Amino acid sequence: MPRENQTWQSVRDEVQRRIQTRVWPMGGLLPKEEDLAQELGCARVTVNRALRHLAEQGILNRKRKSGTRVAEFPARNVRFRIPILREEIEAQGAVYSYALLLRAQLAPPPPVRAAMQMKDAPALHLQSLHLADARPFVFEDRWINLATVPEAERVDFETLSANEWLVGHAPFTAGDMSFGAVRLDHPMAKALGAHEGDSSLTNERLTWDGAQSVTHVTLTYAPGHRIQSSF
Repeated sequence: MPRENQTWQSVRDEVQRRIQTRVWPMGGLLPKEEDLAQELGCARVTVNRALRHLAEQGILNRKRKSGTRVAEFPARNVRFRIPILREEIEAQGAVYSYALLLRAQLAPPPPVRAAMQMKDAPALHLQSLHLADARPFVFEDRWINLATVPEAERVDFETLSANEWLVGHAPFTAGDMSFGAVRLDHPMAKALGAHEGDSSLTNERLTWDGAQSVTHVTLTYAPGHRIQSSF
């Protein structure tokens, strides 16, 4: 295998070859990215992209602080795609619109700071409302780690939502997601055009690029929202 001018595809193919020939057995730990990059004669970012692709295919398991391992039970073609709210609304035949309600740069509150593994460094805090046919669809409360995505500081997010911008500009290697139900307080009920005390679905999501958090977002949907998925 050539040791210079490697593409991420050629690195991916070499990793797959080593897995198939049991150089790296199922459950086995791969070398660190920087060691692979040095061995294969390429940039670390090239190795990262190749391993991220194989993880998306279910061939590798990547965990923060634990490294990258060959999946014991490979699940090929397993992918998670961050949904773009605009596309979700337009797919329902509705007209999408968006309003940025708050933009600030400050330290996140302790629970968010702990989840994102940040200290006292400031993050970009955004609150916005996504609408379908001029009716509130979801309230977005988001924190962006500027140490991971510094270019976000220069984006105004007045016309393009952080949801859509991050999908195109901030790759992630891992994530955590949870769903829940909350009773709306007065400010949230007012924002969503609902009644105080109404039940609402929430989706909390945290994404990572390697060991660094990318963004923490809580989506609170207008009452009556349903989740539909195909597989």
